[in-house]
Amino acid sequence: MKKGHPDKGLKVVIFTLLIVGLGILFSASAVISQESAGNPYYYFIHQLLYGALPGLIVFFICQKINYKTWKKFALPIFFFSLVLMVLVFVPGFGMKHGGAQRWLNLGFTSIQPAEFLKLGLIIYFSAIFGKKDVHKNGIINLISFLLIITMVGGLLALQSDAGTLGLIVIVGLIIYFISGASFLHLGVIVTVYAASFFALTKFFPHRIARFTTFLNPNFDPQGISYQINQAILAIGSGGILGLGPGHSRQKYNYLPEPMGDSIFAIAAEEIGFIGICVIIALFVLLVIKGLKVAKKSPDEFGKLTAIGIVSWIAFQAIINIAAITKLIPLTGIPLPFLSYGGSSIIAIMAGLGILVNISKYAK
Repeated sequence: MKKGHPDKGLKVVIFTLLIVGLGILFSASAVISQESAGNPYYYFIHQLLYGALPGLIVFFICQKINYKTWKKFALPIFFFSLVLMVLVFVPGFGMKHGGAQRWLNLGFTSIQPAEFLKLGLIIYFSAIFGKKDVHKNGIINLISFLLIITMVGGLLALQSDAGTLGLIVIVGLIIYFISGASFLHLGVIVTVYAASFFALTKFFPHRIARFTTFLNPNFDPQGISYQINQAILAIGSGGILGLGPGHSRQKYNYLPEPMGDSIFAIAAEEIGFIGICVIIALFVLLVIKGLKVAKKSPDEFGKLTAIGIVSWIAFQAIINIAAITKLIPLTGIPLPFLSYGGSSIIAIMAGLGILVNISKYAK
């Protein structure tokens, strides 16, 4: 297999999104940084040191490693990511934040294993569904898919992370479908998990409350509806051109999670409709570039991995933006490149490093 040059345009889009994301995070986190640490740069510096810089290192390492290497270690990678997910519930290792048990304490920092699980699952699914005899083992592949997603879904449900669970099901279904799965099998999967989702709402009443808020924003305006109402206010306040970088009003303790799940609303308030369109255009360009890499990939594993990585970033962005603009019920899923969180940016940059490496071998 002849090795060529990586897609330079793809790398430009990746680095542009990274820089833009850091700039928006710097503004969105300034107030809460000042209040909690007495330094307006605290969370920005933390994201830089424990997110962006390690992410860049991982990116350059992954783009140098032949992507076929990941296929050989797909099972150990997936198993290791599951071990990290289980450790979240072990006393002394796991950490709680906002009532959710999703983090591992490493002493000097913490990580969110679910972010690395996304990439591990993409590699594992691409390896097992990218085999030449995939069409001969239709029932076995269907059962494998259901067992794996159910096992992962159980761990995510215990972590109260429905957003990540939904994302993983979507990305998994895309990889499974592209590999050649029948519509009958897809129908079985969708039916099973739709029923499971409605069953989960009975065990987690706050999910029902979020649906109620989605249908009626005036329900409990000072409680469960507060975040989405303030987010809509922030987006509307930005208008066409925005209030200007650093001039958001909602980040002054009005909008919850201004540097996390709600960061899109802060960005819209400061850079306006035009600025937000530029960011969305960058995501669209990343998807187009990634799909071209998948189309020209020399083998099935490379194609499925590329599609999985692109689908992961695309749908994570879509879910976050749709939730904060009240197109779907609110979820706790970060916006790629923009939201605060070292685990998210490191995992994403690792995946994109693999994508760039696949582009080196494009036909």
